[in-house]
Amino acid sequence: MKPRGHRRVLVAGTRMVLAAAVTFACQGFLDSTAQGVLDADALATRSGVEGTLVAAYRSLDCSSSSQSWGCAASNWGWSSIASGDAYRGSNAGDYSPITDVELYWWGVEDVEYALDQKWRQVYEGVTRANATLRLLAQVLREKPGEIPDAAAASIRGEALFLRAHYHFEAYRMWGNIPYYREDDTDYRKSNVGVDVVGELLSDLDSAIALLPLAPRDGDKGRVTSWVARAYKGRVQVYAGDWAGALTTLRDVRGSGAFALETSFDHVWTGFAQYRNGPETILAFQASVNDGEPSGWNSNWGERLNFPHAGSHFGCCGYHQPSQNLVNFFAVDAGGLPLAVSDPNWNAPDTNVAAGSPTAVDPRLDWTVGRDGVPYKDWGLHEPSWIRDRSYAGPYSPKKNAHEQLSGAEGTVGWQPTQTNSVNIHLFRYADMLLLLAEAEVEAGALENARAIVNEIRARAGQLAQGCGSADSLLLATYPACAGDPRMSVPLIHNTTLDSLTTPWAVYRIGQYPGPWTNQTYARNAVQYERRLELAMEGQRLFDLRRWGSADTVLNNYIAVEKNRRFYLTNAAPFTARHHLYPIPEIEIEMSRVNGHDRLVQNPGW
Repeated sequence: MKPRGHRRVLVAGTRMVLAAAVTFACQGFLDSTAQGVLDADALATRSGVEGTLVAAYRSLDCSSSSQSWGCAASNWGWSSIASGDAYRGSNAGDYSPITDVELYWWGVEDVEYALDQKWRQVYEGVTRANATLRLLAQVLREKPGEIPDAAAASIRGEALFLRAHYHFEAYRMWGNIPYYREDDTDYRKSNVGVDVVGELLSDLDSAIALLPLAPRDGDKGRVTSWVARAYKGRVQVYAGDWAGALTTLRDVRGSGAFALETSFDHVWTGFAQYRNGPETILAFQASVNDGEPSGWNSNWGERLNFPHAGSHFGCCGYHQPSQNLVNFFAVDAGGLPLAVSDPNWNAPDTNVAAGSPTAVDPRLDWTVGRDGVPYKDWGLHEPSWIRDRSYAGPYSPKKNAHEQLSGAEGTVGWQPTQTNSVNIHLFRYADMLLLLAEAEVEAGALENARAIVNEIRARAGQLAQGCGSADSLLLATYPACAGDPRMSVPLIHNTTLDSLTTPWAVYRIGQYPGPWTNQTYARNAVQYERRLELAMEGQRLFDLRRWGSADTVLNNYIAVEKNRRFYLTNAAPFTARHHLYPIPEIEIEMSRVNGHDRLVQNPGW
C-alpha cells in the first residue's frame, strides 16, 4: 500500500492527551465541557484526573472528521459491509473507500487512509487511558488525600478497562498489534511476538479487582467490575478458550448484573427512559444539543447511515441492508429461521416490501427499512427514500435511527436530522449470552445453549413494528392505523409460537424444540441467532473470522449477490490474507528505527 498525503498523528503514546484541551459533553457523567489548554502539572488535581478519564471514554467514537466512518464505534464499514450484512449504499457516483472495503480491495490507497483513521482512533484511546493512569499516579504521589482510595481504585480500574477495550478493537482488526502500557517510553514498539490476549486478560483481571460492582457515583456509562468480567469472557471466546469463557460468562449471567430488555425496540432507541437499560454492557454515550456547536458528540460515526433525501433525514443512504440479510429473516411454519431447514433460503431476488406473504422474524422490521412498512414512528418507508435502488437495493438501515417522538435528534451542525443521541452498543447482554451459548455448545452442554437461544427468541417475540404515526400517507394506505398509532404492538402468544399478521407483514417466531443432541446443528443454530440478533451492529465479519467460515460464506455470498448488485462482479476473492486487515503503511513507516520497521505488515499485504 502507498501512503497518501493527509494529516497524520504519531503512533500511540507520543502525545500526552490533556483533558482540558478536549471538549466533551455526553450523557450522564460525561455532561461536562472542559475548555482551555493547560499543561500537565496544572491537571495534577482530582478534577484533572477525572477530566482525562472522560477524554478516554470520549474516544469510543470518532468526532470532528469528515470521514468518521473509518473510526465509527460500531465498525459498520469494517464488519457489517465487509460481511455481506449490508451494501455500501448511496449510488455509484458517490465514491467512497467503503466501496473498496466491500469489494475486498483492501490494499488500495483510499482504504489505507480509512484504516489509518481506525488505527489512530484506537491508539488515541490507549494514549488517553495511559495518560489517566500516569496522572493518577502523580496526584496520589504528590497530593496524598486529594483522591480517596475508593475513587482512586475505580479510576485506575476504568482506565485499565478502556485500555483493554481499545487494544481489543485493534486486535479484532489487525491481530498482530503492539500493546502500550502507561510506563512505556518506547513509542515504536514491535507487533511481533506480542501475547495480545495475555495482555488483555491481565488488564481486565486488574480492572475486575479494582472496579466497584455498580457504576461509581451512580453515573450511567461508567464501567463496573461486572462489565469487565463480561468483557473478559468476550476475549476468552475470541481466543478459543472455551473452558475459561464458560466459567467467566456463567458467573456474569448468574450475577443478575445485566438482563435482556423487555422488548427488542427498547435496545436501539432514542427514548431516554430506555438508554443505558439492563442490557447495556458498554456503549458510546452519544449526546446532542449539549452546547457543542457542530454535533460532534452525537452518533457522528453513524451519520451517513440514514435514508436519503426523500426522507426526513435528508442524507446519505449508506449502509443499506443486503438482499441476503433480508432473506435471512424468513422463517418456516414453526417460526424458526428458514436457513435451518431450507438450503434455498436465499433464492428470492425481489424486493421484500409491505404485503409480502413470506413470514418473517419480527426483528426484521426493527433492523431494516422496507417499502410500505412503518419506519419506527416516521411514517411509511417510501421508494423516494432510496438514492439509487438499481445500484444498492431498496432497503434502509434502521437500528441507529431515532424515533420522532424521542427528542433525540440534533439541531446543530451539517444535516442535524441525521445526528442523534441513540447509544451505540459496543457490547450488550444479548451478545454476551450468545457468546455463552457458543461456549456451552463447545463444552457439549447443548441444552444449556438451546435455553439461551430460546431466551433471546422469546424476547424477540414480544413486540413487532406497529403503525407508529398517523401521517396522511400512512392513514391512506392503512386506514386501521387511525385508531392505533402505537409504534410497537404485541405478538399473539401461545406455548410454542408467537405470531401476528399486519397489513404489511406476517410476523412469526418460534422456539427451538428439544432436546438438542447434534453439536453441529446446535453450533449452526447459535451462529444463525447471532446474525439475526446482531444484524447491522458491526459484529458479523469478526464472527465469521473466528468461526473459520469467512472464506466459504463470503465467496458464496459474492457468487450470488453479484447477480443482484452488478458492481460486485468486481469483487476480489476472499482469501487467507483477508483474515486480518492490512496495517496502514504510514504507521509501519513511522515505526522505523535505524532503517528497521518495528511494525511488520500482516501476511499477504
